[in-house]
Amino acid sequence: MADAGGLGRIAAPLLLAAAAGIALWPAAGHAQAITERTRQKQAAEKEKADLQQRLSALKRDIDQTETAKDNAADALSASEQAISKANRSLRDLAQEQQETESRLTQLIRQLNELTALVNAQQAQLSRLLREQYVAGNEDRIKLLLSGDNPNRINRELQYMGYVSQAQAKLIETLRANQQAIRANKADTQNAKFELEEIAQEETEQKKVLEKEKSRRSMLLAQLSSKLASQRKEVGRIEQDQQRLSSLVDKLAQIIEQQKKAEAEAREKRRQEQLAKAKAEREKRLAEQRARAAEQAAKAAKAGKPPPKMPDPADAIDDDEPPQSASLGRNDTLPELQSDNFGKPFASLRGQLRLPVKGDLTSKFGARHGDGPTTRGLFIRASEGAEVRAVAAGRVVFADWLRGFGNLIIVDHGNQYMTIYGNNQSVLKRAGDVVKAGEAIATAGNSGGNEQSGLYFEMRHQGRAFDPLGWVTTR
Repeated sequence: MADAGGLGRIAAPLLLAAAAGIALWPAAGHAQAITERTRQKQAAEKEKADLQQRLSALKRDIDQTETAKDNAADALSASEQAISKANRSLRDLAQEQQETESRLTQLIRQLNELTALVNAQQAQLSRLLREQYVAGNEDRIKLLLSGDNPNRINRELQYMGYVSQAQAKLIETLRANQQAIRANKADTQNAKFELEEIAQEETEQKKVLEKEKSRRSMLLAQLSSKLASQRKEVGRIEQDQQRLSSLVDKLAQIIEQQKKAEAEAREKRRQEQLAKAKAEREKRLAEQRARAAEQAAKAAKAGKPPPKMPDPADAIDDDEPPQSASLGRNDTLPELQSDNFGKPFASLRGQLRLPVKGDLTSKFGARHGDGPTTRGLFIRASEGAEVRAVAAGRVVFADWLRGFGNLIIVDHGNQYMTIYGNNQSVLKRAGDVVKAGEAIATAGNSGGNEQSGLYFEMRHQGRAFDPLGWVTTR
């Protein structure tokens, strides 16, 4: 009996491999030339290229109307934009790294579970084969010719059928699980390659960041006196405010044009759906008429009255699509503060909070010397402090603008916008949807600003209003 058991243990894996036609322990997948992460990044960048091109053209149009020359802050533009981009890339890479490591951990856990399951299935199949061998390995023909009791023969045949079905099912599931192991190993290797890519990109971005910070420090040292004098020029302050107002107005026009285009696209899709539904109705009606004509011919031949023809109006009424097809689109997304998600911005008055912690050093309507009154707040904050969106919305501008440095503008719908300037870095790109409370920038002193912090404005229909009437500071 021991010999039979040993033979069963040896035969089972061999029979299994031969029957299933698969290797028991397949090798891990080969390295991929291009990871899925790379393909997704390329697709995302391509989607945003058109929007960025339009915004760049908008900036050029505003700059061409400028009369001010030799602005000292312009010399900082390239390095401040590079610092912003490097910081945003590092933040995105850190998020990617965290998600990829989590996915890798899950894949490894799944691999361990699949491996244990395959081992259990192999042991079960080995046991079935061993039991069949110990029982004498009688085949059906031998059993039928044995002349034994027919009832016993029937029971034995049924038992053999059950064993064969169990073996076939085990082989099928084992093949599927081993294929899952191969796919899992390929995904695991791909995740490891992605982590290597992320680590390499992080190293490169850190080098860029250090280089640009050093470059900006040198420029600031060279331009410090010129920047200080230009900050006091009334004309330049007025030009800065006019530049921002012009940008906001043009962005509002773009938003309205986009809404109009989306509405036209929705109407076009609705008309296409109606036309398609009408064509299908007409096709069905024609088929019904053809069948009715055929039945009428048969009835006439048999001397019976013809059947009633279908009413086109009834068919159209029955198939008319619901009017809700013409309704607008819902772009709601989950957010960090669910209490103000999806609400009209105007209803949030008194519920908002300022985007960064710090001291208010300049309030709405304050006047600096003989210059114009300010249209927003300046909140002094340490360099690199997170700047958060005050409400859910969509980023419509994320770039460097003279007088405001690295600037980000969020559209909240119904012609409400919030403006965040003098940032060290903008963490979002134009077109991004942001949640209330989501980090969108880091505070700084870009654009030649004297202090580190955040310049913050709120606007409705292009006109600035006092944020302190809408926020709570406690």
